[in-house]
Amino acid sequence: MELALNLIKIFLAAFGMVAVIASKLKLGHWSVRMFDFPRLQLLFLAFVTLVLFFIPYLNTDLWNLLLLSGVVASFFFQARKIFPYTVFSGKEVQSSTKQATKDEISLLVSNVYTPNREADKLISLVRRYEPNLVLTLESDAWWEKQLEVLQPEYPQQVKIPLDNQYGMHLYANLALENVKVHYLVKADIPSIHAEAVLPSGKKVQIHCLHPEPPSPSESDTSVPRDAELLIVGKNVKNAELPVLVFGDLNDVAWSRTTRLFQKISGLLDPRKGRGFFNTFHAKHPMLRWPLDHIFLSRHFVLKQIKRLPSISSDHFPMYARFELSPANGQENEKEKLDQDEKEWTRETIDEANPRILTI
Repeated sequence: MELALNLIKIFLAAFGMVAVIASKLKLGHWSVRMFDFPRLQLLFLAFVTLVLFFIPYLNTDLWNLLLLSGVVASFFFQARKIFPYTVFSGKEVQSSTKQATKDEISLLVSNVYTPNREADKLISLVRRYEPNLVLTLESDAWWEKQLEVLQPEYPQQVKIPLDNQYGMHLYANLALENVKVHYLVKADIPSIHAEAVLPSGKKVQIHCLHPEPPSPSESDTSVPRDAELLIVGKNVKNAELPVLVFGDLNDVAWSRTTRLFQKISGLLDPRKGRGFFNTFHAKHPMLRWPLDHIFLSRHFVLKQIKRLPSISSDHFPMYARFELSPANGQENEKEKLDQDEKEWTRETIDEANPRILTI
């Protein structure tokens, strides 16, 4: 029994430390980048491992104490990564409780999962929340046909039905101007870029993304995903209009890439200080992390953000409502990139061999 317990402790401790080391590596292979995702699970694993070290008592042998110190370091490493997304951290985007104004914009983002055939669930949510913008991801021709019922409420539409799980549809009840569909990194993975005109007449720049994830069934490396995010970040960093970037980014909020995207773009994350809003995997409660994101410039304050009920997809939809408030006092001054970050950004974009660099 004691031998089995020691072997379990060694295995769990080693796994936790490998996860930390992998997070520090700048390798893009999926087998390394996969450790970016389950921070909550890795934190729980480190906690369980710590408890095991005290059963039935703490062994004070040098080797055991060294191993324990590694587990403690793993625990605090993971905790530090996810802390900004807990309610104990400061909010990056201010809240507003003002009455509705003509300077508001709301959006619903939903990766529908192509084989899912329960479109009525999404349609019901759209009609319940009445967002100004509805973005569907993985939507093919079948989904496009089902969502035709939204035409009266959402006359502005951008339709890109694809069978490769990268289809994308944007529905808007606001006027859309300067609409562009780009294939930034790969010829079969689109993104939508436009300007939405609010009821007040003010314009908001929107960017809808769904880059390719690093996985054995998709891309061997995170380079295509990372490059797409970094290209968009570089393009919006000096935008004159308020900016919203949203979609299934196939990356977690606490990854190196997302952090760098925020540094480059200066965009803010409304989840910070409010919660994780884990959207994937909807069907596996113990294996969830935040893959669907909404980033915004300092021009906005938050009216509401929530994860919506399941639509039988592998992702939960996300809903958010914002108000333009230029004098809100919140800062999003772009942090200066160090030389290492500049080089990694340049190398990543060059390696991806992007099709388009300017949106």
